[in-house]
Amino acid sequence: MSKQILHIASSEKFIPPFINFVKENFNFDEHEFSLTRGMAQDNLIHGKNIKLLSEKTSSAKLKHYIQVLVRMHQADKIILHSLADHTIIKILFFTPWLLKKCYWAIWGGDLYVYRFGKRNHKWRVREFFRRSVIKKMGHLVTYIKGDIDLAREWYGAQGEYYECIMYLSNIYKELDISKNDSSTINIQLGNSANSTNNHVEILEKLLPFKNKNIRIYAPLSYSDQSHAKKVIKIGKELFGDKFVPLTEFMPFEDYLKFLEKIDIAIFNNSRQQALGNIITLLGLGKTVYIRSDTTQWPLFKAKEIEIYDVKDFNSLVNHHHPDNIDKIKKYFSKETLLNQLSELF
Repeated sequence: MSKQILHIASSEKFIPPFINFVKENFNFDEHEFSLTRGMAQDNLIHGKNIKLLSEKTSSAKLKHYIQVLVRMHQADKIILHSLADHTIIKILFFTPWLLKKCYWAIWGGDLYVYRFGKRNHKWRVREFFRRSVIKKMGHLVTYIKGDIDLAREWYGAQGEYYECIMYLSNIYKELDISKNDSSTINIQLGNSANSTNNHVEILEKLLPFKNKNIRIYAPLSYSDQSHAKKVIKIGKELFGDKFVPLTEFMPFEDYLKFLEKIDIAIFNNSRQQALGNIITLLGLGKTVYIRSDTTQWPLFKAKEIEIYDVKDFNSLVNHHHPDNIDKIKKYFSKETLLNQLSELF
């Protein structure tokens, strides 16, 4: 009898490519996906083992989560793609015997809500449930050891660590880079409209170069749109037409073409975030700045990948790093992902 693996996720941009990858490389009959709505739900493939909560009615939600509860008991493994659905967290709180077969794929925000969540009554109630669930979670999945350390420090997590790059957004992309003959220096600022990008701090750091031939691109198409409006207002006030907000969601291939044209990327994220962007840019040999007080900093340093500290940013020198390309290609590869998922499944 074949094993049954239940995946629980929202239909975010990582999920449709992940489902396709599983279908192409593994026995898809062993996998079932229980999904809630998200920005990429229209990109989902359809099949008997892909269940999407498409309606917003209370009765539809109740039916969905009852079915999830039944399937969780029937499954041999439960893979939680992020731990952001509070209904799932409450289900696991009241069914702790399921946790030993749960694998939490840590996305970032689902962990760092401990540090960055607004500490009001709602946060405290949710953390009450989360703390118990995370502490007893059987398995923790990520490729950033520092996030495992934080889960253990903040929540007393005892689960087994599985190293896995998990999603196709985190693998090396073989791109044919055309030479950029433009004299404009293209700068990428952050990866989303999440306030943890700390956009304004970097806009201020860029002010001394206001009269240089620069163009600042800020991807703001998803996450906190009220923060996006604030960033756009300040960016335009400081840099005029040299500040270019990206407010529409780009298809994946178009976004890769955008990244090809970037010269310098600055990620002032105060937590583990933007790794798909960072890995792709490093794999293109680009100049990338991140914060040295984040858990991704030791990840890249351990792999001897040349990366720069945001606090040291003081010039528009564009370093090309061909060695980075080889190192990213070696670890963040399709073969690595296949091997890691084979072990996980």
